[in-house]
Amino acid sequence: MKVQREAYRDKLPMVRDSVTHKFQIMGHEGYLTIGLFEDGRPGEIFIKMAKEGSTLSGLVQGYCRAFSIALQYGLPIHEAVLRFKGMRFEPLGTTSNPDIPEALSIIDYVARYLELHFIEEDQCDCH
Repeated sequence: MKVQREAYRDKLPMVRDSVTHKFQIMGHEGYLTIGLFEDGRPGEIFIKMAKEGSTLSGLVQGYCRAFSIALQYGLPIHEAVLRFKGMRFEPLGTTSNPDIPEALSIIDYVARYLELHFIEEDQCDCH
């Protein structure tokens, strides 16, 4: 018989620090906002794409909500990077970020940004 463990959600404080990053992928402009726990770990993400249709916006918002909840339930950033880095779909191509010159998708870009800014070199084999 399987024993079910109770999951614990670590909610962010009402007032929190965040990082907002403007980016472009093949001319598609977006803003990535990462809400931080008090210890500096990412606890939520938001992506706002300028001038995008409702389908893409809806899918991106669903991804952000699911990813944020997963982070709050303890998903390590390096595990997320391993799963999301390399996902390929439009828009893809050159970016406005010299540290991430090309992205395979918005999700790939977010994973690479998180990898660069929130993962120490020895934390995972994401590279």
